[in-house]
Amino acid sequence: MKNFKIDHRITNGFEVLDLYGELDAHTASQLEDALKELINNKKSTIIVNFRELDYIASAGLGVFMAYIEDVRSIGGDIKLTNMNDKVYNVFDLLGFPTLYDIFRDEEEAVEKFLNETK
Repeated sequence: MKNFKIDHRITNGFEVLDLYGELDAHTASQLEDALKELINNKKSTIIVNFRELDYIASAGLGVFMAYIEDVRSIGGDIKLTNMNDKVYNVFDLLGFPTLYDIFRDEEEAVEKFLNETK
């Protein structure tokens, strides 16, 4: 089994989740817990950095689907950044780019959040 881990940090006042390894049915609950905790604490400007994520399964995508409405209902959003081609293709296949802001890098996501709050 591949390792999966999440680091949480704060950049420019935004919550950033760094994902590592493989996000699949076995590890999706960790992402779920991390998002739930942010939402429960009313932290709604979330950037998920995929730089170190090698693989995502549909279970991982399901977590994003499950929580995006909750985050948006408290006035925030989830921005996705730094996907490798393999990971991006999975998102693309399921139409995610029309539902989520997906950026090449984290700075672009921060910039977008800053512009939205003006």
